[in-house]
Formats: sequence, C-alpha cells, structure tokens
Amino acid sequence: MDFKKISRFLLALLFVGAGVAHFVAPAPFVRIVPPYLPAALLLVYVSGLAEILGGLGLLLPITRQPAGLGLVALLIAVFPANVYMLQTHGAGMPVPVWALWLRLPLQLVLIAWVWWSARLTLRR
Repeated sequence: MDFKKISRFLLALLFVGAGVAHFVAPAPFVRIVPPYLPAALLLVYVSGLAEILGGLGLLLPITRQPAGLGLVALLIAVFPANVYMLQTHGAGMPVPVWALWLRLPLQLVLIAWVWWSARLTLRR
C-alpha cells in the first residue's frame, strides 16, 4: 500500500469518525453552530452525514473526486463554526485558546489534504 492510499484511508477514518460523533454526541457540535444559523441540530446531522459519505467516498475511485469536492465545500461551510467557537472562548467547553486559534489554519491543512488525496485538479 502506498503513502497516498494510507493517507486517504486515515483521512476517510477521520471524517467517518467525526461524522458518527455528530450523531452519537451532537451537543458539542450544536454549541458551536453560530446563532444566526437556523436549526442547529439539523445542521449538525446534515454535516455529520456529509462527513460520513465524504469519508467513505474517498475510498472508492469512482466517487473519490466528487467526495473530495464535497468535503472541501463542507470544510469551507463549517469554518464559521470554528470562528464562532473562538469568539465565544470555546462555546462553554474547556478548550485552550491556543487550540481555538489553531483550528482556523487547520481547516486549510485539511482542505489541502482532501484536495491531494482526492486528486482534485483545477481545470482551465
């Protein structure tokens, strides 16, 4: 198994695990949904399902690119939750401030990892 396959498997595991957590323990995710967004619990479930499907989609060659695009879009869409969590100093959860700041650029790292793993390209 080559490095890219291992990396893709780890990324899929990360997304599927995070997605399952949205259903098993939704409360922490609901807390970081910015209050200007409606139906926080529904958004948590939808994003959890998207993470599960995207993670699984990375594993199959036929679905890899659409899953990668979907995960990139999801990572961009949930960025406001990370900003809100920073603004509210953890949204009532005991998270160190440095970790809240680290979450912001970590989104870019995850986007790049998904892009590379899904072999996405910019077409002219």
